[in-house]
Amino acid sequence: MIIPIEKGAENKILRTQSKPIKARGKKFIKFLRDMEETMYDANGVGIAAPQVGVNDHVALALIDNKTVIPLINAEIIEASEAMVLGEEGCLSLPGLWGKVKRHKEVTVKMENLKGEEVILKFTGFNARVMQHEIDHLNAKLYIDRAEPGTVKEA
Repeated sequence: MIIPIEKGAENKILRTQSKPIKARGKKFIKFLRDMEETMYDANGVGIAAPQVGVNDHVALALIDNKTVIPLINAEIIEASEAMVLGEEGCLSLPGLWGKVKRHKEVTVKMENLKGEEVILKFTGFNARVMQHEIDHLNAKLYIDRAEPGTVKEA
């Protein structure tokens, strides 16, 4: 179940910095599968652990609308100066959409399921998804970055 934020209310889990992941056993793999199922059930393109009530530093992102990748202990290590204004929504803010400026390209450092460091570069919509999900892990929501007056009900 996705934790929704009631309009005007704050949610402590969504507003708490996530803890780094260390263990990657069967329980963790099951958790990732459950998150993926929840993401698909909600027609999302990404989901972060805080959205399902867990303050672990892990999220999932749907890349090129076909491949789900886990963002374990992910951080943006480089971002383009070029910014793009685009509309965003969030599974935790159902029915709301707003315009957010995001970096056109980002380079993300993360760990794979074996704990090995991986560095990947993302552009366009994939870069937007990365920034949105990593923000969740850092206790930020898209409404914190939305252009003033653009967050509206769909």
